[in-house]
Amino acid sequence: TKSPVPFVSVQRFASMASAVLPLELIDKCIGSRIWIVMRGDKELVGTLRGFDDYVNMVLDDVTEYEITPEGKRVTKLDQILLNGNNVALLVPGGSPNYD
Repeated sequence: TKSPVPFVSVQRFASMASAVLPLELIDKCIGSRIWIVMRGDKELVGTLRGFDDYVNMVLDDVTEYEITPEGKRVTKLDQILLNGNNVALLVPGGSPNYD
């Protein structure tokens, strides 16, 4: 037997239609500080200036945190172009608690 077509209420449909897509959320972060956790041992905090469909990002006033066997290394950078391939997590307005 065929399973019945699932019923979607008007309220449920309206909430699905107003869902925020990932790239829309990133777009709302332009001009704001963002915490980026990379795959591996790097994290960055900077001001998002732009991005593309691959989530490659241009960031200003960047602080890079890298965990090494010798300890934490902090690097300050004026501007970077970040390849989106190794981004694991984006936290709008966030920052790590390393300070």
